[in-house]
Amino acid sequence: MKRRTLLDEARRMQLQRTTRRHFLQGCTTGLGALWMATHQAQASHSVTPHHAADNPLSPLAPPLPAKAKRVIYLHMIGAPSQLELFDYKPDLQRLDGKDCPQEFLEGKRFAFIQGVPKMLGPQYPFQQYGDSGAWVSDRLPHFSEVVDDVCFLKTVQTDQFNHGPAQLMVHTGQARMGYPSIGSWVTWGLGTENSDLPGFMVLLSGGRQPRVGKALWSAGMLPSVYQGVQCRTAGDPILNIGNPEGVTRGQRRSMLDVLNRLNQQSHEDFGDPETMTRIAQYEMAFRMQTAVPEAMDISKEPAHIHEMYGAQPGKESFANNCLLARRLAQQGVRYIQLFDWGWDSHGAAKNEALNEGFKSKCEQIDKPMTALLKDLKQNGLLDDTLVVWSGEFGRTPMRENRGGTEMRFVGRDHNPGAFTLWMAGGGVKAGTSFGETDPIGYEAAENPVHLRDFHATVLRLLGFDHNRLSVPFQGLNQKLTGVLPAKVIEEVIA
Repeated sequence: MKRRTLLDEARRMQLQRTTRRHFLQGCTTGLGALWMATHQAQASHSVTPHHAADNPLSPLAPPLPAKAKRVIYLHMIGAPSQLELFDYKPDLQRLDGKDCPQEFLEGKRFAFIQGVPKMLGPQYPFQQYGDSGAWVSDRLPHFSEVVDDVCFLKTVQTDQFNHGPAQLMVHTGQARMGYPSIGSWVTWGLGTENSDLPGFMVLLSGGRQPRVGKALWSAGMLPSVYQGVQCRTAGDPILNIGNPEGVTRGQRRSMLDVLNRLNQQSHEDFGDPETMTRIAQYEMAFRMQTAVPEAMDISKEPAHIHEMYGAQPGKESFANNCLLARRLAQQGVRYIQLFDWGWDSHGAAKNEALNEGFKSKCEQIDKPMTALLKDLKQNGLLDDTLVVWSGEFGRTPMRENRGGTEMRFVGRDHNPGAFTLWMAGGGVKAGTSFGETDPIGYEAAENPVHLRDFHATVLRLLGFDHNRLSVPFQGLNQKLTGVLPAKVIEEVIA
């Protein structure tokens, strides 16, 4: 008994003398095996696209059966009010002008509202359209004609209530800069069908860039060849696409040949994959000098198409960009991103008022986005082209105030709790609506859809499992849907 006590005491003293360093020295083999097993499991779980060595944008087949081949994303920068467009709430009309109940304010964060705001009913009349009976306000008379081709998601939610981070959430799945956009993930995974054009093209309208600018079409930690290429509808379609004065196309070709040999030697010496990206980008830029002006010349479209969209060649406009989106889709561009600035309807000024600037913005988009859907359909492209329309968050059912004082113009504050997004084509169920908000359109009452779920669904329509399309970076397999749970919304897939 005494001997056992002495042995126990010796073991106790030995354990006390064992430091973290001793532990790590004594179990390196086990830790190494653990790391190897984890690494192999992650590698077997991930999908890594394997493009041609000399073409990082070579077309690839998706790992799963796909319903969509390409995406056209229409983002209304500033977040249009769902309560004035698609989410009809007669109960909110009955509450118009009354003090907001305290239960709607407790625990909530607002960008501007202070004190007790007034409730604000819908500012425009609604009506049901099509066989689907979709509710649309009178602000979108043209769009009401195509609601049977559209699937509405009424309960989209985000984690952010300020524009910049919320826009990043929509397009990169993260509220911080430095992550790949959806377009970059898609072109990395699928490449492009036209080697003479970028796989990911960006078109702007409204007079300003989004708040976080090019971060919304960044490639993040993916090779930079997968970032979006910003185009213009006025002037040169892409900045610096032409040769400098006095430089012929033949001279440009000779210069690139020399440069490519130097870059190839650098790649053989150092093995940096960005070197191959650089070669591919130089070569694409050379081909784009002839392909891009041709692709983006909407003046060649017949007069009835210009009338259909309301397009005016040579001007920067959402209408021109919608027509360009159809042309680019026809020519095999994988991901086409449109941003339209001017939808921030706080009511702080006339151009931000729901009864002023908002009306003008609706007039600018109604005809073109309707024409886009009709044109894709008549050209046989809608079936395999996914069209998405959204803002970055919703708007509050109460009227915005500043410093607790009602403002001259009518507006609504930011609301991350629920907003409406619609999709068409590309394998979604047409003429349907998914999710329902509460009686005042404040939060999801049933079937909430987080942006992660939306991203997972877009990837699934393109033939990807969102959990497997990932890239290792900073010790984590980075994904568009992030690390929190996300699910595919099977109910909206045809």
